[in-house]
Amino acid sequence: MSGTAVQIEHLTRKFGQFTAVDDLSLTVNEGEIFGFLGANGAGKTTAIRMLCGLLLPTSGTGHVGGANILTESEKIKKSIGYMSQKFSLYRDLTGRENIQFYGSAYDLDKRTITDRMAELTDRLALGEFIDRISGSLPTGWRQRLALAVAIIHRPKIVFLDEPTGGVDPVFRRTFWSLLYEMADEGVTIFVTTHYMDEAEYCGRISIMHAGKLVEIGTPTELVAKYGAANLEDMFIDLISPTGVIGA
Repeated sequence: MSGTAVQIEHLTRKFGQFTAVDDLSLTVNEGEIFGFLGANGAGKTTAIRMLCGLLLPTSGTGHVGGANILTESEKIKKSIGYMSQKFSLYRDLTGRENIQFYGSAYDLDKRTITDRMAELTDRLALGEFIDRISGSLPTGWRQRLALAVAIIHRPKIVFLDEPTGGVDPVFRRTFWSLLYEMADEGVTIFVTTHYMDEAEYCGRISIMHAGKLVEIGTPTELVAKYGAANLEDMFIDLISPTGVIGA
């Protein structure tokens, strides 16, 4: 039986009078692909940044990989993989230089970095672009490079914030195939997405609205619960002003 990868209780984050994340509680199991859905401004990115040790909560508690998000943020940052919504690698370095830099930051030796770079270059088809300056790459190729950096150290928990934005449909399939392979190896995947077809790839999904967690379950369960034709219709009906939440 798998253990717990992420557990948070009553997690809240305020910015002045604005509450970005409001009393969030959930548990994600090891090896699970967990989808985090919500419109822009729903609080998804703020929640992920707290789980990654990049932002302290205003209140509440949580553990990621057994580490406390309040007191062990540095331990969390070293042990997880994180791909932010905005491209956050060094734009004036090549892809190869970025991978080498971040591999060293994760305390990998040169041989391991070289071997992992070769493996990921092949799996993500980076060969044509790996020696180009990162800031000059098209969005889709930057996303591929960012994914390679996020998993260079073989983390057991990976947080991906809108990872396939700007990526072509062919690579989106390749991307999700890789996520399934990682999950089969016991890696926990925590991913935000706006693509409903991608949400259907997840074992479970949660839906956030105005900072609150309003639903959680498998895609099939949620579609059946609301009597919707598909996941997209269920999502739209749930968060629309005339839907279940706005009624």
